[in-house]
Amino acid sequence: MGGDADNYRGTGSGRPWQRTVKPVIGAVNGAAVTGGLEVALCCDFLVASERARFADTHARVGILPGWGLTVLLPQAVGLRKAKEMSMTGNFVTAEEALAFGLVNRVVAHDHLLPTAIGLARDIASNDGAAAQALLGSYERIAALTTAEGLRLEAEAQRVWGARFDPAEVARRREAIVERGRVQARSDASGT
Repeated sequence: MGGDADNYRGTGSGRPWQRTVKPVIGAVNGAAVTGGLEVALCCDFLVASERARFADTHARVGILPGWGLTVLLPQAVGLRKAKEMSMTGNFVTAEEALAFGLVNRVVAHDHLLPTAIGLARDIASNDGAAAQALLGSYERIAALTTAEGLRLEAEAQRVWGARFDPAEVARRREAIVERGRVQARSDASGT
C-alpha cells in the first residue's frame, strides 16, 4: 500500500491496475472465478450477460486473495454473503449476483458490449472535470475504510505464500472447473 490512501486501487496495494481518473466498466460474459472475480470487483461498474457466473474459489484452490477480494466482496454483497461465497466456493448465477449487488445489471448475452459501451457514452456525456472529481471523492472515501483491509489481506497472502504448492493448486483448479460444470448442469436442469 505504501501509505498512499489515494492510490488504494494501485498495484502497490495488490490491485491489478493503477487507479484511473475514469471509471472502469467490466463486461462479464462467462465465468469470473478466483482472480477473475477479483478483477471484476476492482471495476467501478459491472455488466453481466445472462451467461455470467461468479465464484470465489481461493479456499478450494488453496491460495489467498491478493487483489482486494476480502475487502471488496463484502463491500459489494455484504459480509455474510461474502463469507458464504468464499467458504463454499459455489458458483452464483448472474441473476443471483444482481440480486445481492455484485453486478449493476444483467443483460442478454448479445447486448453485453453494447450496454457497457452505452454506459461509457453516458458517463462521457457528463462534464468531464466534475465526473473525475466525483469519482475521486468515491475513491478517497472508500480508501479510508479499505486501506487497512488491503494491508491485512496482503500480509495474510505473504504468510500463506510460504506454503504455496503450484502442483496442488493446478490439481484443485481442475476439480473446480469440473465442479462448476456440474453446478451449471444442475442449475440448467432445475435440480
